[in-house]
Amino acid sequence: MRILHVLDHSLPKHSGYVFRTMSILSEQRARGWDPILVTTPRQGATAALSEEINGWTIHRTPNTGSPNWAPPVLKEWQEMRTTKRRLTSLVEELQPDILHAHSPVLDFFPAKAASGGRPVVYEIRAFWEDAAVDHGTTSENSFRYRLTRATETKAITQADHVTCICEGLRSDIVARGIPADKVSIIPNAVNVETFPPIETCDEALKNSLGLQGRIVFGFIGSFYKYEGLQFLIEALPALKAACPEAAVLLVGGGPMERQLKNRVAELGLENDVIFTGRVPHEEVRKYYSVADILAYPRHPMRLTETVTPLKPLEAMALKKLVLASDVGGHKELIDDGKTGRLFQANNTDDFVRVALELIRDRHQWDSYHSAGRHYVEHVRNWKNSVANYAPIYTRLLDGR
Repeated sequence: MRILHVLDHSLPKHSGYVFRTMSILSEQRARGWDPILVTTPRQGATAALSEEINGWTIHRTPNTGSPNWAPPVLKEWQEMRTTKRRLTSLVEELQPDILHAHSPVLDFFPAKAASGGRPVVYEIRAFWEDAAVDHGTTSENSFRYRLTRATETKAITQADHVTCICEGLRSDIVARGIPADKVSIIPNAVNVETFPPIETCDEALKNSLGLQGRIVFGFIGSFYKYEGLQFLIEALPALKAACPEAAVLLVGGGPMERQLKNRVAELGLENDVIFTGRVPHEEVRKYYSVADILAYPRHPMRLTETVTPLKPLEAMALKKLVLASDVGGHKELIDDGKTGRLFQANNTDDFVRVALELIRDRHQWDSYHSAGRHYVEHVRNWKNSVANYAPIYTRLLDGR
């Protein structure tokens, strides 16, 4: 079975989107299927038709970049036209059995137009309009928001089957009038072989960061507003009042980086909040080892209520303790009191209460570590998740 995956971006870029994609495709290949990758113009400017990376042939959509003067709607329309031309050529050349378009919606319409009657699966990882709200490019219920939402609903209606990453998204899709049996969940998961447990702390790194003797609350990822990192910084003084050795380690970067650093300076927390900047992917494990507790203080909003992140699962696989806000996406992943702890989102008092309970009950950490690891080993692994595609693909091909 040959599946042509249409992607917003892929290797050599690194992101949660890419990690999920490559995990899915690797497991599909292990099942004996033939997954093929093609990226849209959103990968970036390129004249190459394909690249060989890590044993994968990745087909590209030639792109010289959109002109600076192009308004947003025209830019997206041009991207879809370009993608459609490229997909039409690839479908003729490669003769896939199924086209599998991954969000955003700009990937679906060209795939549908170029499919030649083949089944088209549309996979939704988040709703584009909700991400735009967090990025500040639109507001909820604005004209642009409603237009994007209507476009998404049109794509869902036209797709032969829809997959999504969690129950929050599935419930939203079904509420739009889509038959429940047309929507399947392919949950986020972890490759447990790639994330073996961390048994010891890298003391040399911890010392070089000035964190010896500290209780370290860590975050490793991209600094987006919805991640709630400013909340974490602003809650730190209250936590330190009861636990002076508490510190925060922020590894990564992103749109909020400058604002976060400014807030640290305003609060006089330069010795308590450590920014490392982005680190090479192969060194990330060392920084995980330094953190005692991985903190995920996401703000409550449509994006975080409906979408499950990968990072808490990766932390569980590494046998690291997870403390997260009680937004919907986290509640789907974390069994409070068993695989991690939850606190009331945006509530400093509750964050401090739960954090202090964890620090006080350190003798229970091994239990959390073991339960989290067991969860990803036996439930949230890619072999289990990717197996959910099999009945979808089979039913679509039999129907065709």
